[in-house]
Amino acid sequence: MKNINFVITLLFFQVGLLSLTAQNQTNYWQQHVDYTMEVAMDVENYQYSGTQKLVYTNNSPESLNRVFYHLYFNAFQPGSEMDIRLQHIADPDDRMTTTEKASRIASLTESEMGYLHVTALTQDGAKVTFNEEGTVLVVDLAKPIPSGGKTTFEMSFNGQVPLQIRRSGRNSSEGVALSMSQWYPKLAEYDFEGWHADPYIAREFHGVWGDFDVKLTLDKTYTVGGTGYLQNPQEIGHGYEVPGSKVKKQKGKTLTWHFKAPMVHDFMWAADPEYLHDTLQVENGPMLHFLYKNNPSIIENWKKLQPKTAAAMQFFNKNVGPYPYEQYSVIHGGDGGMEYAMSTLITGERKFGSLVGVMAHEMAHSWFQHVLATNEAKHEWMDEGFTSFISNLCMNEIMDQNKDNPFLNSYKGYFNLALSGKEQPQTTHADRYALNYAYGISAYSKGSVFLAQLGYLIGQDKLMETLRKYYADFKFKHPVPNDIKRTAEKVSGMELDWYLTDWTQTTNTIDYGIKEVVADAETTKITLERIGLMPMPQDVLVVYNDDTQETFYAPLRMMRGEKENPYGQIKRTVLPDWPWAYPTYEFKINKPLSSIKAIVLDPSQLMADVNKENNVWQAQE
Repeated sequence: MKNINFVITLLFFQVGLLSLTAQNQTNYWQQHVDYTMEVAMDVENYQYSGTQKLVYTNNSPESLNRVFYHLYFNAFQPGSEMDIRLQHIADPDDRMTTTEKASRIASLTESEMGYLHVTALTQDGAKVTFNEEGTVLVVDLAKPIPSGGKTTFEMSFNGQVPLQIRRSGRNSSEGVALSMSQWYPKLAEYDFEGWHADPYIAREFHGVWGDFDVKLTLDKTYTVGGTGYLQNPQEIGHGYEVPGSKVKKQKGKTLTWHFKAPMVHDFMWAADPEYLHDTLQVENGPMLHFLYKNNPSIIENWKKLQPKTAAAMQFFNKNVGPYPYEQYSVIHGGDGGMEYAMSTLITGERKFGSLVGVMAHEMAHSWFQHVLATNEAKHEWMDEGFTSFISNLCMNEIMDQNKDNPFLNSYKGYFNLALSGKEQPQTTHADRYALNYAYGISAYSKGSVFLAQLGYLIGQDKLMETLRKYYADFKFKHPVPNDIKRTAEKVSGMELDWYLTDWTQTTNTIDYGIKEVVADAETTKITLERIGLMPMPQDVLVVYNDDTQETFYAPLRMMRGEKENPYGQIKRTVLPDWPWAYPTYEFKINKPLSSIKAIVLDPSQLMADVNKENNVWQAQE
């Protein structure tokens, strides 16, 4: 098998996978929100209070009689839905459990737990009826919001930051004081499917785009970073001032930081009195900000991270599309890595390669989750999977990894899940997976393979063209699975509904094999078989005794098209279409059996065939 593996590796490289020279919706509408918030944080007891003015534009064709807000911090209380789910799922998240696998939320004391409570709420000056139901606030409106109408909500709220357990919180294991994500009352998304007011059990998010104007008041020794552009840098300092300029000293023990963020669907901030703050301007790109703990053991890695971050930004700009904001911040905090508008929180006590990897992954989310912004509760694979795909390519380039297949781990993860008997369709709501393991592999690995395998179907150049067109056509539009499929169809000229259906809506597997190779006078008859239920076209590599090679391509009839020869330097014969319902497929090679050394299905190894043992035939020595 060594010779065959060498041939496969060589051909994979020759496909040119890494030469990334890479639908408009009708009657589309989306809601719009504009937030103005003023918040005061007490860094002694981690309690805060605030006011929020929210202007809501109803661009839907319906009149709305009620709205919903997310109150995420209420999840960090004993007995919450997140707590109960954590106690009953078979493989709870290690970050959220003790060494004995007990829920960390269940043992939180009154001063350690989180909460977010609305204390007053009006609509255009009139009081409304509202009811707190766990992590969701249900609001019955004083008057309906007509289609095309606007209304203004004014609110008072107070909260307490929980101990760092999942994503947001205080006093993380690496000593970060405040990781403030999902911290404010956030209006739920309403779209063509209706309201998306899911309870928070530690999965992903969905949000409404709008403009944020936020003032944060807290202890003046704390450095703050996150979403938005700082409006008063010469009053604040902390590394935001014009280099070499003097900062106006402020009286009192606090500073008020004023941020504005245009066209985002979330607002995160983090703060710590020991943050170091560096900046780096990306050529023809945004200003990068780096905030990290003044910990001597990590400073060197965080300095080395900065040019890699600029390289990643340039890679994504080239291969997906232009980043639309003028700033991006990489901030030490959270409990792993998590993307937010114009920024990310990542844990910082990592080896350098891991630090770059988590940065690249979270930054890639800026395109897929914060500009395209699919509904992650329903289509998490479109965000996590596509992010994994492009960040793997990015790491391969900026870290000089030179991997023949940057997606190998994604394929391995998918194969493990597909053969485990624990897989659920990717259409499963993110909260309804039976296992965290099944959710993670489905979202990240199988989602990444969706794109990598799409390249097998339509060609690598067409794949990257599809990705760029998808971003250009659907940025700021909350695309759904049909949108990436239709984009690929338009770019390739092929029919791909079968691919989207089988891969995402079923757990059907791909399994093709070489059933028989027999002599037929001076020719050779090859019989292929389809064992799994999911259809695929077939690339067949034939290696002769003199080490010459040629390929044969059996298009899938229901694709109604053919990809270009992925191995341009090797002769290819296009065979008649293979109708999916036929379990076997025969073709002949006009050479004797005695001249053939080996036959290989899918030399690129981009087809997610769950059993590759039957994909290779070798002549008997």
